[in-house]
Amino acid sequence: MALFESYERRIDKITEVLNSYGISSIEEAEKITKDAGLDVYEQVKKIQPICFENACWAYTVGAAIAIKKGCRKAADAAAAIGEGLQAFCIPGSVADTRKVGLGHGNLGKMLLEEETDCFCFLAGHESFAAAEGAIGIAEKANKVRQKPLRVILNGLGKDAAKIISRINGFTFVETEYDPYTNEVKEIERIPYSEGLRAKVNCYGSNSVPEGVAIMWKENVDVSITGNSTNPTRFQHPVAGTYKKERTEAGKKYFSVASGGGTGRTLHPDNMAAGPASYGFTDTLGRMHSDAQFAGSSSVPAHVEMMGLIGMGNNPMVGATVAVAVSIEEAAKADKF
Repeated sequence: MALFESYERRIDKITEVLNSYGISSIEEAEKITKDAGLDVYEQVKKIQPICFENACWAYTVGAAIAIKKGCRKAADAAAAIGEGLQAFCIPGSVADTRKVGLGHGNLGKMLLEEETDCFCFLAGHESFAAAEGAIGIAEKANKVRQKPLRVILNGLGKDAAKIISRINGFTFVETEYDPYTNEVKEIERIPYSEGLRAKVNCYGSNSVPEGVAIMWKENVDVSITGNSTNPTRFQHPVAGTYKKERTEAGKKYFSVASGGGTGRTLHPDNMAAGPASYGFTDTLGRMHSDAQFAGSSSVPAHVEMMGLIGMGNNPMVGATVAVAVSIEEAAKADKF
């Protein structure tokens, strides 16, 4: 019986990658992770409960590769997990062409390295998946970092930010933007819980300039865009403007373009979905991004349709970090 969705289209490539690390099968990969005291399947399910079976198995394969490579640091484990995710990409798909699996691994690696100060889900509170990803990072990343990684959500609408903060226990930060001085000032800060979740700051912006000012306020150096209701009104303009300003200031900023539009189109360009698609949101993403993902920030079926796995891109970021941290913890406990 097939273990996961599109098994027949994926298994040859997966087996080839596993064999290159001396692992004979997916079942052996699972045994390697279990022997190290890891339950990768459950970890992934906890990040996004509606993810597909193939997401759980992709992370199991990635974790087994990390263990086989002897990755004792979470950042290195994250990059190895990316190899597992890439192995699950259906040959010739959008995700395969864009090396999205490797991209996820490298993004996770960046979030676990000390050089990264603040990670932003840009237009993040449009979907609960951003919250799922943020929770996964907040609860795990700082277990292995010397300097805590700050995580923020920055999206359009102060009411939306407040609602998402209340539901998920984040800290709602209300700001006021002065267009004449291009300055944003904090009006109110309401933590809706205690502990790790309260460390996630959630901002709502009334405009693109306010969104950019919030990025500067928090010194964001890595972000991932959502791409649902406001791709042309908010997240892509904010990321592109901020990228230009950071470059001019000689500061680093790694921009990831993600969401439903990256791999699909906002207007008819006769290309539909595919590696050659240059629909409007796809084009905007390519103009500012250092890494271009494929498929929805939140909807598992859409990312699966792009050829990767059935898990939203935002929760996938959280899953990569969570599994990578568990591998470092297992290494410290001499489990492998």
